[in-house]
Amino acid sequence: MEGYKSFLFFLISSLLLGFALVIFVLVWVLHYSDGLAWNGDSAEFNWHPVLIITGFVFMEGIAVIVYRLPWTWKCSKLLMKFIHAGLHLTAAVLVIIALVAVFDFHNAKKIPNMYSLHSWVGLVVVILFMLQIVVSIVVFLIPTTPVSVRAALMPVHVYGGLLLFGGVIGTALMGITEKLIFSLKNPPYSSLPPHAIFVNTLGILIVVFGGLIIWIATRPDWKRPPEPTVKEHSSYRETSIPPPEYSKTDKSDVELNSEAARKRNLNLDEAGQRSTM
Repeated sequence: MEGYKSFLFFLISSLLLGFALVIFVLVWVLHYSDGLAWNGDSAEFNWHPVLIITGFVFMEGIAVIVYRLPWTWKCSKLLMKFIHAGLHLTAAVLVIIALVAVFDFHNAKKIPNMYSLHSWVGLVVVILFMLQIVVSIVVFLIPTTPVSVRAALMPVHVYGGLLLFGGVIGTALMGITEKLIFSLKNPPYSSLPPHAIFVNTLGILIVVFGGLIIWIATRPDWKRPPEPTVKEHSSYRETSIPPPEYSKTDKSDVELNSEAARKRNLNLDEAGQRSTM
């Protein structure tokens, strides 16, 4: 890998920031808010930011860059596909629980659902995320999918993953702002109390974490090298070692050498005939 030290710096920074996000959101709900519970009250709503940031931001960010880890390049591509899919599926489960928590809280408190921009964008991101998972499993994990289809959809898959991850970051920031505006009344959010400063800092960390993940995922020097697999003309096995064959250049060299050898033999025969005359 080119720029290995730079990669380690960005990777370690992103991991530390990811763990910091989880710690910050736990401090937010446990210290500045009403804790965690499943009772239809605000403590149940608090599961929403905790699970979204843990699953949809941190875990999803790791899933985006898991192919970039050079220590996994010796692992089979199929194994990495299962790890990649497993991280996405785990994040999806956490997101579903987070949505159930917020809808249950709204219904218990007679609060309307799906009226804010945060809820609209968030629902679109979740639907597209689930669709991305289903399509990816069908295309990239089912062996019968043609290679041409996989190759055609891979750029869309990569772009869609980065786009959705950016949408997750934006939606999380909108949700944090909305929550602070509704919850901070005395003192108000506009007076910037310690609660607001702490949660605003969480928002800044989310932006920096997202920037690090996208940077790691888009650097061409840190891309996992392709695994060449060549099928032999046998129906019994498949090998990753390409069969030896001559290139056009090699074939032309061989032909030239053979022609030169024939000319030398002809010259020697002519010389021998002349000497016997």
